[in-house]
Amino acid sequence: MQALVQQLKARLEQPLPGRLAQERMTGRLRPMPDVIPDHARDSAVLQLFFPLHNEPHLLFIRRTEDGRAHSGQISFPGGRHEPEDASFMITALREAEEEVGIIASEVEVLGALTPLYIPVSYFIVHPFVAWSEKRPEYLPSKMEVSEILEIPVAHLFDTANKIMTEVQPSSMPGVTFTVPAYSLPDGTFIWGATAMMLAELEEVMKE
Repeated sequence: MQALVQQLKARLEQPLPGRLAQERMTGRLRPMPDVIPDHARDSAVLQLFFPLHNEPHLLFIRRTEDGRAHSGQISFPGGRHEPEDASFMITALREAEEEVGIIASEVEVLGALTPLYIPVSYFIVHPFVAWSEKRPEYLPSKMEVSEILEIPVAHLFDTANKIMTEVQPSSMPGVTFTVPAYSLPDGTFIWGATAMMLAELEEVMKE
């Protein structure tokens, strides 16, 4: 597995597939503006790999049902960039610790993917890919996390598990959209911004 980690780290130092890869799983509720608004807010997420049952897994969380834009959705741990954060990478690590108890000193950040603007919540998300030598010990925030999910990479990137499905987002009650998604073993799915960031990671790993 170390060979995979080193190859991924080296690949992240090269030009990224970017928006072209992200758009393969686009499921926007609002169109992407030509210019990102000045009031857009920066945030960061951590895409954490770790070994489980001798194969690489990715960490996801299901957010609590709080009525906000991404309420109840499956996402990477992460959140808003704060003025005291020295970098977006620090934001991703801090938020991962606050939300699920990930200890920054126990993970290796391999690199960054392409930032993604989310019109529905006005966030510019900066994704960071990281590796843990062992399965994390979790301490989830009850206010922010309703469930922790550990998904095999092989399952995520199996073409048979890419679907079109209907969603009813909390930010637009009563409205149903058909979107591309990654189907999970328990029958739930990943869509929206998380699926778009995952699509770029998938492209990088396939290369």
